[in-house]
Amino acid sequence: MSDKSNIEWTEATWNPVTGCTKVSQGCKHCYAERDWQRLAAPRAKPNIYTGRDFTDVKCHPEKLEIPLRWNKPRRIFVNSMSDLFHEDVPDNFIDEVFAVMALAGQHVFQVLTKRPKRMLDYFNYQYRWVMIEGAAQAIEQERTGADPSLWMAVNGPLKNVWLGVSCEDQATADERIPLLLQTPAAVRWVSAEPLLGPIDFTRIDYCAESLSYVDALRGSYFCDGLNEPRATPKLNWVIAGGESGPQARPMHPDWVRAIRDQCQAAGVPFFFKQWGKWAPDIVLESGRGNRVNSQQVSSGRLCDSIWMTRFGKKAAGRHLDGRTWDEYPA
Repeated sequence: MSDKSNIEWTEATWNPVTGCTKVSQGCKHCYAERDWQRLAAPRAKPNIYTGRDFTDVKCHPEKLEIPLRWNKPRRIFVNSMSDLFHEDVPDNFIDEVFAVMALAGQHVFQVLTKRPKRMLDYFNYQYRWVMIEGAAQAIEQERTGADPSLWMAVNGPLKNVWLGVSCEDQATADERIPLLLQTPAAVRWVSAEPLLGPIDFTRIDYCAESLSYVDALRGSYFCDGLNEPRATPKLNWVIAGGESGPQARPMHPDWVRAIRDQCQAAGVPFFFKQWGKWAPDIVLESGRGNRVNSQQVSSGRLCDSIWMTRFGKKAAGRHLDGRTWDEYPA
């Protein structure tokens, strides 16, 4: 049994929850919503949907134990077709999802959300790890008949679970990354896809009223009134990529190059997922070629535009400045 994934930065997907609702511009052309009609069809195998519409968020208890049946270690993207921390997913079901991740220690689980406030509130509950441990005991006893008293306690962040947020521009980075940095996690990561504008990870607004900010790549908090920056948790991984699909918006090369350069300077692993449907057109930049299916895209700075062409995801590829960038956290 396998849910092998075509997503470049993972190896498998696991969807104990399906369905979602939009929260920002990065959701506008959601790939999961595009795929919903195909995956929800009666003849689809496996048919993972039970909701009538993509906005019908559904929990699937029957899918909880899937990773426990996979013996070979793999990286698993949790809820590629939803958001684990959607407001319609009950806390007790999230407990069960984390319980399975605790039991399946041979895997690495990659959790990605656009709702970091819900994620932080979930982990701020005083008895959260007690609830997860209890759920793990119940699942293991039902599966194997094991004595719950032999179960090792679940304490603190799971080492095999990476918690991340999606950010498409500086505004969403400023909103979501500070909440992620406050959340207990073994690995914290950001998926800047679809990248719709520049992001400076070295200056994430923490509180505009106090003029404070955080360098999220180095774990340094700066604030007026502090003589020296204060240490904070930092990001352990950054992914960036352009948008794909029929209505994809282009990504200026300078936006992704700046993120790569920030990560290299800070020693943070960087993964370039894809150009998406649009990619830089060297021929047009040289003053030759046909401008059909092409447009000039501005980086946001004065007199800084580049010709981009709708090559399609496969033809556009995922090379950045002559190479692929496939770095992972240790």
